[in-house]
Amino acid sequence: MPIIEVKHLTKEYNLGAVTGIKDSLRHTLAKIQGKDTWKRERFKALDDVNFTIEEGEVVGIIGHNGAGKSTLLKHLANITKPTRGEVIVRGSIAPLIEVGAGVNPELTGRENIFLNGAILGIPKKVIQSKLDEIIDFSELEQFIDTPVKRYSSGMTVKLGFSIATSMDAEILIVDEVLAVGDIAFQQKCIERMEKMIKNQGRTVLIVGHNIRQLERLCTRVMLMDHGAITNDGLPRKVCGLFFKQAQEKTFNRKEHTEGKITPQRDSGIISVNEVELFNSDGIKQNGTGLHEALTVKVTFSCTQDLERPEIVIGLHTADFVHVLSVSNALPDIRPSLVAGTHVVTCQLTDIPLRPFSYSLRVAFLDQHRQMLWYAENIIPVLITAGRYDITRLPEVGLIDVNANWAFDKEIATKKA
Repeated sequence: MPIIEVKHLTKEYNLGAVTGIKDSLRHTLAKIQGKDTWKRERFKALDDVNFTIEEGEVVGIIGHNGAGKSTLLKHLANITKPTRGEVIVRGSIAPLIEVGAGVNPELTGRENIFLNGAILGIPKKVIQSKLDEIIDFSELEQFIDTPVKRYSSGMTVKLGFSIATSMDAEILIVDEVLAVGDIAFQQKCIERMEKMIKNQGRTVLIVGHNIRQLERLCTRVMLMDHGAITNDGLPRKVCGLFFKQAQEKTFNRKEHTEGKITPQRDSGIISVNEVELFNSDGIKQNGTGLHEALTVKVTFSCTQDLERPEIVIGLHTADFVHVLSVSNALPDIRPSLVAGTHVVTCQLTDIPLRPFSYSLRVAFLDQHRQMLWYAENIIPVLITAGRYDITRLPEVGLIDVNANWAFDKEIATKKA
């Protein structure tokens, strides 16, 4: 029997709001009398959602912002009630829905540990036995008797995650909270979740935007869009589909190619006027093929003379994994530039990236490697299979490197 069943789950909200108490009373009275003619637009956060989860499954829930992921988790945790449909949960739940969820800011960290344990129905003696473990994992020994309202958001997450994962609930629900903690604590949380999954057989539901992390942790992934589950299956397949949709969406955004390029860092010395891409034949286009050349042409201006500037050009994925970077500093081709407009071209002679849509980033640094100008996501770069049969390319990995293959002569002869 499934540990979680969701049947025709629908959640609707009224858009817009009553402007004041007087209007609210007037509309409430009219509604009671059956005379209310004011109709507000209805928004479906969840639209007839159906699925089951078996005990011990680790399920990732992905989708763009507003897809309904967090709303779904709140229904599973019984935090909110559906408009229609039902949610059946056969087991205790430890929810970590958002920063501070289930944590009372007026109580100390220690008091919150006992409160959360009591809410989950765990005896005080059991909580007491786990107290040192929870405090140690949270790294908050110095602050455990301080009211939580004085904690930073990262400290609150540490406490909440430590409580949720230390209690013996059968189902753990985690919603995008790990991104708030520091890198070291994030890794610590992932290691604990992996231990829970492998050793304890805990049922876990995770919402997140770190798709590669979810692909590694989960046994199953559901993709949501506009309140509905559009795909449900193996992590690699569903995550790959989501990446493809995200890259296509990025590629089709006109703002990448129109108007002024806005940098993330700008000293006021450099301004980039135009970035163009050319294939191996010198034809302007939006990308190139696997193991083919790609030329990047950057037209820029500088307000003062620059002594031997360094220029870095690279590509990154939709989740900002930097997969390729080149610099004119390595071959030491660094001419000094006078104030004015210049054009630099960089030919990447062999693109090793697997077919996908990536994004271009460009950086300008002075001779002392101080950043003058930097921008990511400048324009999308489409890498195709080119001259290769795409069905023969491996499914795992981002890059394709040349490799020499050899077989034992006797095996090769038998095969022939």
